[in-house]
Amino acid sequence: MKPLRIALIPLLGLALTGPAQASTVHSPAVVVSKMTGPGSLSATDAAWKVKATDLGIMWDNGSGEILAAFGDTFGDSWQPPGANGDDWRSQVLLRSTDRNLADGMSFGSAATDAPGHAKELIPSRKVDGDEITVIPTAGVSVGTRQYLAYMSVRHWGEPGHWDTNHAAIAYSDDNGQNWVTGGPRWDNPGGANHFQMAAFVRRDGYVYMFGTPNGRNGAAYVARVPEGAILTKSAYRYWTGSAWQSGADTLAAPIVAAPVSELSVQFNAYTGKWLMTYLKGGDVVLRSASAPTGPWSGPAVVASFADFPGLYGGFMHPWSSGPDLYMALSEWTPYNVYLIRVRLNPDATITNPNLVRDPSFERQATGEVAAPWSLRGNGGIDQGTWSFTADRNAFVRYNRGWHDIYQVVPVTPHTNYTMTGWLRTSPNNDNGFFGVRSPGGAPLAERNFRALGNWTRHTVTFNSGNRGSVEVFAGIWTDNGDMWLQLDDFALVKS
Repeated sequence: MKPLRIALIPLLGLALTGPAQASTVHSPAVVVSKMTGPGSLSATDAAWKVKATDLGIMWDNGSGEILAAFGDTFGDSWQPPGANGDDWRSQVLLRSTDRNLADGMSFGSAATDAPGHAKELIPSRKVDGDEITVIPTAGVSVGTRQYLAYMSVRHWGEPGHWDTNHAAIAYSDDNGQNWVTGGPRWDNPGGANHFQMAAFVRRDGYVYMFGTPNGRNGAAYVARVPEGAILTKSAYRYWTGSAWQSGADTLAAPIVAAPVSELSVQFNAYTGKWLMTYLKGGDVVLRSASAPTGPWSGPAVVASFADFPGLYGGFMHPWSSGPDLYMALSEWTPYNVYLIRVRLNPDATITNPNLVRDPSFERQATGEVAAPWSLRGNGGIDQGTWSFTADRNAFVRYNRGWHDIYQVVPVTPHTNYTMTGWLRTSPNNDNGFFGVRSPGGAPLAERNFRALGNWTRHTVTFNSGNRGSVEVFAGIWTDNGDMWLQLDDFALVKS
């Protein structure tokens, strides 16, 4: 028998052109690292056969680790874009003790069924129209017990639409290695149940369960349960708009108007507020509130579909601290998960955004480099599966002379800045530069690099002096035969 091979309609993916509601506003988020797949910080493809996956729902296990649950996962035969290939597991779990998120998130172990192979946590029938997959949506720990919310998907419809059989909660007493199902269940025979996708927050003796219906077109609701009674469905109380009430989940009143999907919620110590991230239209947005029931602030874009086409998720890291808020962002191309970061004011509004426009080159309409980027020498825009994130990256290529891509960025005089960017080169590259210079002038700070086999993050810091603008750039001297440099995901932020 041939091994099973599928091409899933994306769980939370989108048509590459994006929905009509998606904004084109600037994305303040900075790409920090790749969390899963080839070229990820932990090489999850080699370590646990996690070559392609999505989601990345994270929670603190109460014992000094982050547990991260991922969705439909594929092994060696996967090819971008999207969900496809052999060794299909409906969910997997990786563990991390990494507290230094500024340079990315690493994983140290996984729930496995054989050495070097991440296991499927909860079996799924993988039969379309019956149960095509079982997807994790939330996790929380109470004592040494781990709880995982999941949805049983009956059928994937058009992008943004899917049908579920039910949502339920499983538990594990061995740190996520084995899971027991049969916990509380929210059936969905009519397709309108409020709690098919969940987000958990444990606080003040309760576990709050935020929920949305299946698909991407519903509102958000909230229930709570004493933390010792998570597996007792009758103990759940639903927020009616004025009180917590037992009974049917239909009692729940919306706390955030539609459309809301892929919820992530946490209480944030730095701001003293509840934070909520979710997919709205085609963008990941952030809202805040003083209480889990709201009222919630207006949505602020974290990552725009224009800069990250095919994005979804935006699941917050529980160990985000101070003004830095870290999130796991999924992208349909190349169907893997990235760690991104925004910075917050004490009032939970976004501050210090990425100043580079079109930072991932996704707004480039053709193969020619166009504003706000400029090209010196020979180069263009790649479109396909070569990029670090999503669908496009810039490149320069030639066999002699200097070639670079650059952008003029407004800055505040006498201010310290940090610039990052992702680069890779041909094997014969022997003289590349990444840096910042006065517009049309000499470098203020730069790094010299040679051959880069994989996408590699480069960083420079500088003070703007008396300047009101700088040029960010990357380029190579191509005097060693045919040479090329690829660029992606630039960021410039105040240090």
